[in-house]
Order: sequence, then C-alpha cells, then structure tokens
Amino acid sequence: MYTQNTPVHVKLWHKEFWYMAVANLFVTASVYMYVPVMPLWLMKDKGFSNIETAVIMGVYGIGLYLLGGFCSALVQYFRRYKVFLFAALMMGLAVGGVNHLADLGASEETHVAIITALRVLFGASFGLAQMVLNSTLIIDTCESFKRTEANYSATWFGRFAIALGPIASIFVYNQWGFNMVLVSSVVCLLMAMLFILNIKFPFKAPDDNISKFSLDRFFLPQGIWLFINLMLTSVVVGMVFTICNTLTFYSMIMCGFILSLIARKYAFENADLRSETLSGLLFIGAALLLMLLRKQDIVGYIAPAFIGIGIGLVGSRFLLFYIKLSRHCQRGTSQSSYFLSWESGIALGMFLGFYFFYNNPQMLLSVSIGITAAAILMYRFFTHSWYMKHKNR
Repeated sequence: MYTQNTPVHVKLWHKEFWYMAVANLFVTASVYMYVPVMPLWLMKDKGFSNIETAVIMGVYGIGLYLLGGFCSALVQYFRRYKVFLFAALMMGLAVGGVNHLADLGASEETHVAIITALRVLFGASFGLAQMVLNSTLIIDTCESFKRTEANYSATWFGRFAIALGPIASIFVYNQWGFNMVLVSSVVCLLMAMLFILNIKFPFKAPDDNISKFSLDRFFLPQGIWLFINLMLTSVVVGMVFTICNTLTFYSMIMCGFILSLIARKYAFENADLRSETLSGLLFIGAALLLMLLRKQDIVGYIAPAFIGIGIGLVGSRFLLFYIKLSRHCQRGTSQSSYFLSWESGIALGMFLGFYFFYNNPQMLLSVSIGITAAAILMYRFFTHSWYMKHKNR
C-alpha cells in the first residue's frame, strides 16, 4: 500500500496498459499541438483580432464540460472502448471542419462563429475521450492494488504530450504550414484509436438503474478546493503559453518534466508532504520572475525548465491527492475532476492572455506572479490542512 508521501514508481506493465498510456499521449498531443500555432494561424494568416483568438482558444474549456455528465450513462449503454473511439472520431471531424473552412470564402464573422463552434465540439469530444480512457478503461483493466500506479503512470504520458505536441506542431508549422498541423493532429488521433483497437476489453454488464445525467465519472464535488488550487496553477501556465511559441521553450519544459520525475524519486520521497507542491509552485514563480526581470539568453532555457519542474511536481501531487480524497468507487470521478481542473485552467489562461494582455507580456507576467502567489498562500494556509482532514485513504 502506498503511504501518503511515497512517490509512485513506474513498473513493467502488461501490454494493454502501455497501449492505453500511449493512446493517452497521442490523444493529448493532438490537442496541445494547437496551443502554440493556432493563435499564429488565426491572427497572422487569417487576420483575426486578439479578442476573436481569445474566444476561439478559450471556448475549448467550455466544451470540456458538455458531455461529462453523460459519460457514466454512455459507458453503461455502449461498449466502453467504443465510446472512446466515437469521441476520438468526433475530435477528428472537428479538426477536419477547421481544415475545410480555412479555404472557404465566407465572411470573417462566419469563420469566427464556425471555428468557435468546432473548438467547442473539439473540447467536448476530448473531455469525453479522457474521461472514458482515464476514469474507466485504465481502471477497469488493472488489478485493484495497481490502480493508483496505473493512473499516475498514464497521466505522465499525457503530461509529456503537453511538451511533445507543441514541439511537433511548431516544427510542422514552420516547414509545411497550418494545414499539415491539422493533418498531424488527425494522425495522432488515428494512432490513439489503433492502440485502443488492439486491446481486448472484457464485457461488463450494465447496471440495473442508469441515470442519463450523473456526476459519476465526471466531477467530484468534495474536491472543490483541490480543483480551485490546481486551476490557479494551470491558469498561469496557460497565460505563459500565449507568449511562448518556440521549440526551445517546449523542449526545455520537457527537460523540466524529466527533472521533476528525478526529484520526486530522490528529493521528495521522504520529504514533508507539503514540500512537493510548494516547491513546484516556487519553481513556477521563480521562472516567471526570471522572465520578467532578466533578458539574458540563458533565461530562455532556465525559465521553461523551471516551469516543467513545477508542472510535474504540482500535477503529480494533486493527482494523488484527488485519488486519496475520493471515496469507494469514486476513483474514476477523481481522475475526471483532476483532468477538468487542469484543462479548464489552461483554456482560461489562454483566454486571459490573448484578451487582456496581448502585446503586453510584462503585465501578463506580473499578473501571473500574483496568481502564483495566491496559489501558494491558498495551499499553505488552507488547502493542505483541509485535505488532511477530509482524505479517505
């Protein structure tokens, strides 16, 4: 059994788990491919304003919630892996819609409206795909005593996609343009579907009483303070993403992820439980201060590495907090809540960045530092003690 502050370590798994973990990487990468290049396409290639871009990038976060309440019923009425395949297919159709509309002669207002609607569909489909994959398929195919490790390991594959997706899209965009980014995103979705199709999932009979709308596998109400605290962190990350779209930035974030894994193994294994989250937030705060106050070239390497370390430490710890906060049979719901908290913050951060701080990176960084400070204070003086009183494992 895992203790409260024992990091989870990746062990050798059966091939079905690795297939699902890699599918998680591909489907998440297909989403994050748009983070650095879609705003460039919207504003430079299509001539959209920063406000229109903010709306298009931000409404993705609204879409995440649209199908979550139906997730529990869908996986009862239909084979669970088929729900994932359907969601991935809908993501691909949304991407194809953007590709088709890019060459139409409609007015700018019509383009904005249709692309906005497609982004909502994209977010809704991704939300459903993630909820089915992480809160149902991975859990159902693992022994009960390995589920925490499975959730932890699979989430790290998705976390790597936060860097790998943009790295791939920036390279493709610079070489072949935005249309090829869309094609690459669809290829990622097809790869995710192929990995899932290569797994034999056991049949599970549906429950007798099925509610069409339920918080099960969707949202964990008792985790609201974890939700808010983690979302403050991801809002900052989303805001920073609006001013950084280089290969170096995302490559160094990936390096930071690797360093955070090493740190969790050797620096935080026996440390005070609060130290991991506080250290992660301090790393993010230090990165923001460097970006705000220093202009040396080395900052372009150190700051994103610090952000990667911070994301890895905070994200890993909050994932385990969510699992240990959940009651019996709520593990899947905790996974979905964790996912929604992170992705909602990214979407909101990108909306705020483009809407309020476009062409004003100094103000964006200053506000981000303030939000990070609020996240630190909230965790130090409220969230941690609240969690310790309410955890169930």
